Amino acid sequence: MKITNVECYALLIPDFDVDACSSAQDNLVVKITTDTGLYGIGETDTNPWGVKAIIDAPGTHAIGRGFKELLIGKDPRNVEGLWYELNEKTMMTSRRGLGICAIGAVDMALWDLCGKIYEQPTWKLLGGSTKEYIYPYASLLPEGDNLKDYSDSLVDKVTKANKLGYKAAKLEICIKGPYSHNNIQIEDDAEFAKMVHRCRQAVGNEMTLMADVAYAWRDWKSALRALQMVKEDNLYFIETPIRIEDLEGMAKLSHLSPVRIATGEMLQTRFECMETIDKGKVDVIQPDVGRVGGLTEAKRVTQYAEDKGVLVVPHCWKSAIGIAASVHLSAVSPTCTFIEFLPKELAESQLRKELVLEEHEVVNGAIALPTKPGLGIEINQNKLEEYLVK
Repeated sequence: MKITNVECYALLIPDFDVDACSSAQDNLVVKITTDTGLYGIGETDTNPWGVKAIIDAPGTHAIGRGFKELLIGKDPRNVEGLWYELNEKTMMTSRRGLGICAIGAVDMALWDLCGKIYEQPTWKLLGGSTKEYIYPYASLLPEGDNLKDYSDSLVDKVTKANKLGYKAAKLEICIKGPYSHNNIQIEDDAEFAKMVHRCRQAVGNEMTLMADVAYAWRDWKSALRALQMVKEDNLYFIETPIRIEDLEGMAKLSHLSPVRIATGEMLQTRFECMETIDKGKVDVIQPDVGRVGGLTEAKRVTQYAEDKGVLVVPHCWKSAIGIAASVHLSAVSPTCTFIEFLPKELAESQLRKELVLEEHEVVNGAIALPTKPGLGIEINQNKLEEYLVK
């Protein structure tokens, strides 16, 4: 069996908003086809045109080979062997950045393809599971370009998520710092605390709540001061409170914070994740399957986290393709307590709603272990063509 084609699709919704803090507005989908007609699909969360160019580009020398040309003619069942070959023979392109994202999308597609070849769900090929269910948290990004509308929207969405049966939800409170939503900039941290309080009051104490502030605070002491304001709200974790590079500050914050510290959405390869666990002393590591280097690399991260007693909660702000990959990763990761999940009912992006024909169903706040071959989802070809940037 040989790989005969590697296709890349750059997708974009027509009504995208450059001021919105949502990467679900675009996508890069990779489709890997074999001489048997079977194919696998993968995606990654970064600039789609950049990754497409990297995968399609020809190589010129031993450590600057082209991704597509390396894959054509290879046995797709040799997933980990291909991961190493891609990583080593494209070193000048893929040591970090877009190149690792490209490997992530390719690796995801290969694991999907292998599941179809062996007629097994991917989690079984990754080593098996001790779980019966995977638990998604509803990831909630509010609408609104002012504080009142933004806050009201968040309360409305968390209330709806609760009614939909989700046992957990993450509050995207992006109102200060470099990645604030819709150019909102609120310096008073009391406003952050008020939003957390309102959401907790809206859903009661039974629902697990987390919060993402998108690197809002410049230093660990500022973050700690703000987190002290919400210590009675029983947040499961606070995501990306300070710059991801500030490992010393992260360690100090983790030691003193009343709330678990989580980060990892932008980390690439197991080495960056391991360094963040060891030096940053984080409580929760959040590898994004497509960004970290695919399921092959993400599993290595979860194994290291398990050995270190660190929780795993994969980041995923994309389509149902990446969500499916997170489901399979969680299945083989004992310390993975939740996966990020953007509910279709509460999403604005058509790509999130329509790119996949049937996705893994959430019933009573849980996703049963997948039984279909591969990742267990199929692309909606009509929607792929509709959102394709030609």
